[in-house]
Amino acid sequence: MNGQDMNPAPWWQHGHVWLLIAGPAAVVVAGVLTAWIAVAKSDPVVDADYYRRGIEINKQLAAERALLPAVQGRNHAATPVKP
Repeated sequence: MNGQDMNPAPWWQHGHVWLLIAGPAAVVVAGVLTAWIAVAKSDPVVDADYYRRGIEINKQLAAERALLPAVQGRNHAATPVKP
């Protein structure tokens, strides 16, 4: 005989077979998990007054930006000079 085994091991006893199965199996598990999350958790509803709230947020940000030079100046004045 040429050194070949006449009774080869079954397919599940070979490690490379499990390596090939592991990739697609992980994708299937991830897909099922993603589908479960999508079905189980509801998406947040957009507020009916989202446009008005957005305008209020923009006004608040503009007011904060108007104070920015004063805040930067104060921080600069409080920074000690290195010897």
